[in-house]
Parts: sequence; C-alpha cells; structure tokens
Amino acid sequence: CVVSVTNVPPPHSTIRPGSPVPVNTNNPGVRKAARFGVYRYNNSSNDLFLFKESRIKKAMVQIVRGLKYMLHVEIKRTVCEKRDHSSLDSCHFQREKNLQRMLRCYFEVWITPWTHKIHIPVAQC
Repeated sequence: CVVSVTNVPPPHSTIRPGSPVPVNTNNPGVRKAARFGVYRYNNSSNDLFLFKESRIKKAMVQIVRGLKYMLHVEIKRTVCEKRDHSSLDSCHFQREKNLQRMLRCYFEVWITPWTHKIHIPVAQC
C-alpha cells in the first residue's frame, strides 16, 4: 500500500510537527485514510452489509512519525453483503428505504509510509 506524502510541509514551513492542520477532504491521502477507517468499522460491526464512506466532512492531518489523519466521515450502508467480501469500490449505496442507514464517524488513522504501517487508534460511529 503506497501512501502519498504530499501533505508533509517543506522544512522551512511554519507548520511544526505535532500541530494538526486542516487538509482538503478530496486529498488522495485523506480519501485513502477514510477508507481504512471504514474497513476498521466494517470489521467490527455486526451488520450484514458493508458500509462505505459517502462524505468526508472534515479532515485534519498531524505530522507525527508519519501522518495522523483525524477525519469526520459520513458512512452509508451498501448493497454488498459482508460474507461476499466485495471490493468497496464496486459497492453501491442501498436504495431500499428500509435498508438505508447513515452513520457519522470519527476516525483517527495513523499512516507511516516508510514502514507501510497503518494504525487506527480511534473509529467511533
């Protein structure tokens, strides 16, 4: 898993390591981090269906031995059943009214690109 490190400020930047800064919710690193948060949620939920991120409402990144993303994400139930282990990219959101469900989540996703490690200390929905 390769993670872009385009958010790391240049050495002369006024951003100090350790201070969280807002980052665009369309940033590829943010989107990837949100997906990791969703995987974590899906692995711990009892729902029959997989959930997928529908909207990233707010994103912050903190540079601390890698990139720590703090994300406020809305996730929705898809039509894909967990037991099928589908790729989330091909899972569409539920259209049936009684099966639709949206959750507001807060994820902290810590990515250290040089070790290819991803740690998700917080996944609250």
